[in-house]
Amino acid sequence: MRFRPRASGLALLAVCSLTLAACSAGSLGSSSDSGSGSVEITYLIGNQDQDMKEAQQLVKDFTAKNAGISIKIETRPAGTEGDNIVKTRLSTGDMPEVFNYNTGSLFQAIAPQKNLVSLSDQPYVGDLDDNFKNTVTADGQVYGVPVGGFMGGAVLYNIGVYKKLGLTPPKTWAEFMANSAKIKAAGGGVAPVIQTYGETWTAQLFVLGDFHNVAAAEPDFAEKYTKNQAKYATSAAAVKGFEHTEAVHDAGLENKDFASAKLPDGLKMLATGTGAQYPILSGVVANMIATYPDAAKNVGLFALPGDDASKNGLTVWTPGANYIPKTATGAKLDAAKKFLAFVASPDGCKSQNTAGAPTGPYAVKGCTLPADVPQAIKDMQPYLDKPGGSSLALEFVSPVKGPSLSQITVEVGSGIRKAKDGAARYDEDVKKQAQQLGLAGW
Repeated sequence: MRFRPRASGLALLAVCSLTLAACSAGSLGSSSDSGSGSVEITYLIGNQDQDMKEAQQLVKDFTAKNAGISIKIETRPAGTEGDNIVKTRLSTGDMPEVFNYNTGSLFQAIAPQKNLVSLSDQPYVGDLDDNFKNTVTADGQVYGVPVGGFMGGAVLYNIGVYKKLGLTPPKTWAEFMANSAKIKAAGGGVAPVIQTYGETWTAQLFVLGDFHNVAAAEPDFAEKYTKNQAKYATSAAAVKGFEHTEAVHDAGLENKDFASAKLPDGLKMLATGTGAQYPILSGVVANMIATYPDAAKNVGLFALPGDDASKNGLTVWTPGANYIPKTATGAKLDAAKKFLAFVASPDGCKSQNTAGAPTGPYAVKGCTLPADVPQAIKDMQPYLDKPGGSSLALEFVSPVKGPSLSQITVEVGSGIRKAKDGAARYDEDVKKQAQQLGLAGW
């Protein structure tokens, strides 16, 4: 299972539980008057509702300022089918002038050096967030611009519960457990830590959202992990995510129905104050607010804490990106570059704000969040602004991820399996994928 960074509404459930990729076939038509421009390019996007809303708004606002260019939008399906379409269209030279696709390991899989136009010479590249740039860089060249905002693997918390008990957001795991113990002692039917194992992907957050702390303690973990030189079970830093999952269960901090509860149940508990803290992806905030509008002000966010308060920071999932294939040439290439420059600008961010509430801070310097953005999303910004205050999720810096992590973390978080055993089992789980990828050392 692989988390993906962009989603809204109910589509987030699918995004978080399987890989979201690209492509297929319907055309939304031109977003500028037919024939109004001397150059027409095509923009290929995912077929999720928010993807289409963002694309339509970006095209509308861009073409309003660039009368000589018109843009036709095409859509494509998600999942493996979309991956295959992107790869096929690139290999056959049939890719539209601009297309939206994943960042990180899936970006590397489409042979960017061979298939994509480098953007490293574009002036806006210096304004792109370094975390994002790392996910669209190959052999030192930058190939993509971000669409959408970051998502954080963090803890959403009920601000009212925290205020009532005089608690402050923790910066260390010891402080988190102390806060949780105070919430439990206060009673009132408030679950200190919400867990929703009825949707198994949600059980992974104590492990995946902890990677900033792993990277802070062992900066070369991802590189060694990819080479089969580091393991979750034998890394003092990496095993802690499993240990934290176990500790929360052993301390009796979970909601009583943790084994069967699902995401909507967890969001209801958080929004209504019957649950205090929920380790989850920040992208679920849009779902919560759609049903519980007051949660926009009543729910905050803090990063999953580690052992060192001075290194406290947020694990982030980067947005998808727009790319230009090498088959784009001449006036069409120039038009595509202009469009990407617009997307990677404050005006492009404003356009995306118009299309819908952002899932998190943008990856472009100078872009600001709307004043009415939910408090939990606002709480992400300081981590991204602080040098060393955020780190990419492991999936963006290593292609190694096994399919059974969610089931293993459910077992650990349910008391069925001990943390060290779960970590060792996951180390075995990743072998098959690593071997399929042909990685050295496996």
